[in-house]
Formats: sequence, C-alpha cells, structure tokens
Amino acid sequence: VQLQACVGGLVQAGGSLRLSCAASGRTFSSYAMGWFRQAPGKEREFVAAISWTGGSTYYADSVKGRFTISRDNAKNTVYLQMNSLKPEDTAVYYCAATSRTYYSGSGPMDYWGTGTQVTVSS
Repeated sequence: VQLQACVGGLVQAGGSLRLSCAASGRTFSSYAMGWFRQAPGKEREFVAAISWTGGSTYYADSVKGRFTISRDNAKNTVYLQMNSLKPEDTAVYYCAATSRTYYSGSGPMDYWGTGTQVTVSS
C-alpha cells in the first residue's frame, strides 16, 4: 500500500482545513487507517483512526469534538476534517495504514504516507 497525503496549508486559529490521503492497492478497503502528527521538538502522536468499514472511529483527547476522520473506500481515500483549529495543532501530519481491521491508537502501523505541513497562526 502506498499512501499520498494532499498538501496541507496555513490557516488562522479557529479556521478549518481538510486533509486527504489517497492510497494505492486493492486492499485499502480492508485496512484500518489513521492520522498522526509531529510538532517541532515533539514525538509523533496519534490523532485519529477509522476502522476498515468506517463504522468505528477513535480520536486523541486533544482533537475530540474538533476533528473528524472519514473514508471513501470506492476512492481509496481517507480524510481528516479539522475544525476550530488551534496554534497547538501546528505539525506535520501523516496518514498511515494497518492490515488490522480496527485500530484505536496504540501499536505500530504498517504503512506510512509522506507528511504534510499544517500551520495554524494565532
């Protein structure tokens, strides 16, 4: 599986941004997907995950209620809708995939996409 995230962007605090990640390979629909982020000087952290059918989603406490993960298996794409953005959301965002059908934020992912910069100005 190869993952390619769209270009992120610069947005003001309180604004919104949607990231997308396109996957190659016919097995995409059977993989759980996730988004992670890494801020300067910090370790990479879990942001959100979605099960293979899209029926289950999981979020880090820091983004719960503001971010929404979704997927379109017909388009081999996973999305991260980010609302009410804060300066502390500034980071490089990565999409990732696991051959497991469910993923709740712990444990390794099998495939990683290239990161995309998201910058939230105050």
